[in-house]
Amino acid sequence: MNAKRIIPRLSFWQIWNMNVGFFGIQYSFGLQQTAVNPIYSFLGAHAEQLPILNLAGPITGLLIQPLIGAISDKTWSPKWGRRKPFFLLGALFCSIALFLFPFSSTIWMAAGLLWILDAANNTAMEPYRAFIGDKLPEDQQTFGFQMQSLFVGAGITLANLSLFVFQKYFGGNASNGGIPVWVYYSFFLGSFCSIASVAWSVYKTPEIPPTEEELEELKKSKEGNTFFTPFVEIIIAIKEMPKILWQLALVYLFQWYALFVYWQFVTPMLKWSLYGISEAEETKANKLLESAKNGISVTISDLAWAKSILHQVEVAVGQTGLMNGSYNIVTMISALLLVPFARKFSSKNTYIFCLFLTGLGIMTLPFIKDEYLMLIPMIALGIGWASMMGLPYSMVSPSIHHNKRGIYMGVINMMIVIPMLIQTLSFGFIFNSFLDSNPSRAIVLAGILFVVAGGCVFIMKPASHKINSLS
Repeated sequence: MNAKRIIPRLSFWQIWNMNVGFFGIQYSFGLQQTAVNPIYSFLGAHAEQLPILNLAGPITGLLIQPLIGAISDKTWSPKWGRRKPFFLLGALFCSIALFLFPFSSTIWMAAGLLWILDAANNTAMEPYRAFIGDKLPEDQQTFGFQMQSLFVGAGITLANLSLFVFQKYFGGNASNGGIPVWVYYSFFLGSFCSIASVAWSVYKTPEIPPTEEELEELKKSKEGNTFFTPFVEIIIAIKEMPKILWQLALVYLFQWYALFVYWQFVTPMLKWSLYGISEAEETKANKLLESAKNGISVTISDLAWAKSILHQVEVAVGQTGLMNGSYNIVTMISALLLVPFARKFSSKNTYIFCLFLTGLGIMTLPFIKDEYLMLIPMIALGIGWASMMGLPYSMVSPSIHHNKRGIYMGVINMMIVIPMLIQTLSFGFIFNSFLDSNPSRAIVLAGILFVVAGGCVFIMKPASHKINSLS
């Protein structure tokens, strides 16, 4: 029988410091949400190509997070700990990929860097989820996961607002490969934030050492290991998975499919619904400018029209940054405020309400014709995003044994990326065949799927545990 693990209670600032690294990871994620698809467009990609060009996210998440989880569960270094080596290494490669990304000269160069960036993000993010369970007693875990939501909001807010601000002050200066100069600044800032914030958490937060019995188990578990051992352990973990995780998988099927649709199609929706620009017009404008650059005769009026169209496209990208930044500001504000609601009404009921609210807010977006009124539904999305980033983890964490926390956090991420993979492979066909290639209809569908996800939460039966903030 193992000696009982002693998990000390942490203060507000200790929980703060251990989660600071999530800020840099989520800055990178924010740029992926908002800037990567417009960069593809700047490089000549069409709307129906966006899902397949985003294949890196689901594939790397599907493979890397559970694999890193399985390996980190069986890792211990007296100097570096169990989880910290992985999110430090991930942050380093993430920083390098972010620095290089805006130098992409072709679609496939950008897609290749996205694969590296996503792999690095997944290497860093998975151990961070397990880190909360490792470091906090059960009654502080809701607070800990919601603190992560706060830094999710902070990181993505800075990423999106940097796009908006840099576009306002440095817009109009195209650079190599058609990517505007202001995009470079956002990625360079993200490169610094990624490594600096994770290094802070690594420096400030010690990990809890395993007991003597656990160290002995770790030693025995490594005997006879082969390259395939972690993959076998993932399969066994899925086979033995607690029932509540299967219930969460159904929720995530609809929730994350919807989120991927929103992130991919909010900018195309804005181009059409706010600025009246069709993809055909954008393509024509790009061809006219390309012709002018190559010395082919283009009339002054056509050149002026093309520049006007592409300026509006850049404005739409900036508006997306403002909207996504706004909902993440709301996430920052509401993340910890959801803790008392979860304590009073339960995490489950709070999560249901937030998903319903998110769905209704997103469904209104295509019908709003004012760029500032567009920010109102972002309140709903911000509250929903705060709940999605924390409450599901606190609902399932008590049902997961601490020795399997890494691998099961990786399995939970599989539940995220499988819907994304399904969306990536299916939505191009759905968009063209059933939605008439209309991005506004894609956004409405995303809202409906959020409501369906909220309905699926009703069947979840989390283990009851007392929720406490700090005391």
